[in-house]
Amino acid sequence: MKKLKIKTSPDVKWVFKNYPVPVRKKIKNLRRLLLEAANETGEISEVEETLKWGEPSYLVKNGSTIRMDWKKKKPDEYAVYFKCTSKLVPTFKMIYPDLFKYEGTRAIIFKMNDKIPETELKKCISTGLRYLKVKQLPRLGLR
Repeated sequence: MKKLKIKTSPDVKWVFKNYPVPVRKKIKNLRRLLLEAANETGEISEVEETLKWGEPSYLVKNGSTIRMDWKKKKPDEYAVYFKCTSKLVPTFKMIYPDLFKYEGTRAIIFKMNDKIPETELKKCISTGLRYLKVKQLPRLGLR
C-alpha cells in the first residue's frame, strides 16, 4: 500500500488545538478513521485537510467533502458531516438504520461517551471519499 499524502492547512491544527482536550481526542479519532479509510481504498493518493465553515474538512479527487466538528451549543455531541444534497446520509440510514444517530441528510452524530462502530463508520467515510465513482451504484455500492 502506498503512503497517503496529507496536505494540511495550519488553520486546521489551530482548530484542533483549541478544542477542549476530551473533544480533541474524539475529533482526532475521527480524523484517524478517515485517513485509514482513505488509505485502505487504494484509489486515494492525496487528502487535503482544510477548513470549510470553520470545521476540519477533507477533500479528495473523485470524492465528496467530509467535515467533522464539535459545537459549544451541543457540548455532549460531535459529528461527521457529509454534503447534504448527496445520497450519502440517506443511503447510510437505509443500510445502518439503528447503528448511528443521524441529523437530517447531512451528519452522523455521536455522543461523547458513545463507542464508535469503527468498521461501519469507515465504510461510510470511504463511500464519501469515493462518491463521484459510486453515486450511480445501487446503495452506493454498500452492502
